[in-house]
Amino acid sequence: MLRFVSYDIVFQEVPGETTLAIHLSNCPNRCKGCHSPSLMEDTGEVLDETALTDLMKKYGQAITCICFMGGDAAPQEIEQLAAFVRRTTQNRLKTAWYSGKQHIPATCSCRHFDYIKLGPYMEALGGLDSAQTNQRFYRIKGTEMIEISACFRKTER
Repeated sequence: MLRFVSYDIVFQEVPGETTLAIHLSNCPNRCKGCHSPSLMEDTGEVLDETALTDLMKKYGQAITCICFMGGDAAPQEIEQLAAFVRRTTQNRLKTAWYSGKQHIPATCSCRHFDYIKLGPYMEALGGLDSAQTNQRFYRIKGTEMIEISACFRKTER
């Protein structure tokens, strides 16, 4: 069962989108240097279709994307919720998933997502804004994953 501990409107996690980021608990990855170690605990409110509908109604036209931040303990539930968002909004809202895993689980498909971030946080390599990062951010087109990680890096002038 998925649980969320918080949510916020963000502008940097998904380029070009006004995103409702939902922070999920029970993270199994245990990344050293994690910025949110409290998300390793199984706490918070249940995230199901009812809770997601309430959040979508609350923010209405103010958002263009919903991003599931975590959920690696229940990837099939994340995929089901992404499909629900697409179906109920008739594809108006984009969907994104920030996973700490290296690969999409074999039991899941990327077809219900517009964006996926893969890779555990490695403190020495930094996050998506670092040229050395192991993390990758993809734009999904059909079944193709197009890496667009470089869009997070500031260019020097």
